[in-house]
Amino acid sequence: MKRIYDFARRPTMRNYTVDDLRALKGSSKKLSMSNPSNPEELQACIDAGIDLLVVWDEHIEFTRDVAPHIFAGVGSTWAQFGSTQDIMDHAFDMMRKGADMYYTLRSFDVMETLAKEGIPVQSHIGLIPTFSHYCGGLRAWGRTADEAIEIYKTLKRMEDVGVFAVEAECIAEEVLEAVNDKTSIVTFSLGSGNAGDAIFSFVKDICGEASEEDKPPKHAHAFGNLRRLQDQIRDERRAALGAFDAEVKAGNFPYPQNNIKMHANEKETFLEELDKLS
Repeated sequence: MKRIYDFARRPTMRNYTVDDLRALKGSSKKLSMSNPSNPEELQACIDAGIDLLVVWDEHIEFTRDVAPHIFAGVGSTWAQFGSTQDIMDHAFDMMRKGADMYYTLRSFDVMETLAKEGIPVQSHIGLIPTFSHYCGGLRAWGRTADEAIEIYKTLKRMEDVGVFAVEAECIAEEVLEAVNDKTSIVTFSLGSGNAGDAIFSFVKDICGEASEEDKPPKHAHAFGNLRRLQDQIRDERRAALGAFDAEVKAGNFPYPQNNIKMHANEKETFLEELDKLS
């Protein structure tokens, strides 16, 4: 743990700092990274020893309450804000609330504006689901030499405007392996091989929460099988509610053992008094 001041100038501790992550370039050490979206998932990440977190803006405050010392990034979706000023205001708000970096998909100009204010900026290369319209759908990137070169050029352009980290999603592993040491940008590999400085995967993918109908992507490896338990819970819930409904309609529920009885001899006294009053 490192002693730091956070971006709101509160003294605190962090397991990793911006400088620590930059220093990982060229090392063999790999960090784990995931995206808890509720307190239960967050506590599971802490208990499991996940190194880095990335959360949405509505989750940063409970993240800092539950996990005050874990490096955590936060950000906005592409269409969440319209103007650069709106994005800047949001970024400063997130940093004040305890974020360690800010994710944006917006223009190089926006990235540079944020970086010039001292905000550690994270962006995205490779498959960017938000922009899948432009590339014919959700697909892998960097399988051709021309596309691989474009990935490298984009990475260097981001480096030029001060980007600190990127999510490298669904890039051919040879490409990330070749370019990772040619940039100061910290890379979070999602389905792009093990050359990234951290290896990122979604909580739901890790825990096996997708059904066969969900068609999880190639990079989604399930280390657990929560779907089986969730299906069991669903079936048990339906069965229990169905049994309740049937017993109510049959006139059987509430059962005698579930009902409250008057004390001994009190019923007779009560009925006698009731008769007098009625």
